[in-house]
Amino acid sequence: MPNATKFLHRLLRYIWGAPCSVVGLVLAAPLLLAGAKAHSVCGVLEIALSQQEKLGFSLLNRLPFCAITFGHVVIGLTEHNLEHLRAHEHEHVRQYERWGLFFFLAYPASSLYQWVCGNNPYWDNRFEVQARLSAANAKNEA
Repeated sequence: MPNATKFLHRLLRYIWGAPCSVVGLVLAAPLLLAGAKAHSVCGVLEIALSQQEKLGFSLLNRLPFCAITFGHVVIGLTEHNLEHLRAHEHEHVRQYERWGLFFFLAYPASSLYQWVCGNNPYWDNRFEVQARLSAANAKNEA
């Protein structure tokens, strides 16, 4: 694919996922003002809430996730979490690129479907299954 076409495809993926990335930026803004660190990895803004691996009994330990993705924004508890979960969270970025704003409906719909079927709403969610497979494949390739 010529460079101009690659650039256009990448630009369209960013535009399609932009509303979701805006949600991530809005959530990240107060965190950044409170001292969180941000850096870009492969076109994804990654934000670490803490530099420390051991967070003690802080509010951060009570969050139900180690990292969460909104469009092209990934918020992680620590830099170590971001590094460890990068392949998984970047698969969620690709899902946002495919689904755009509809991902905000598709993800909970998949969880609801799994719950109604008697399965685990998180572990059996098709988007989580896909992200875990992508992370496992990336680990095997490394």
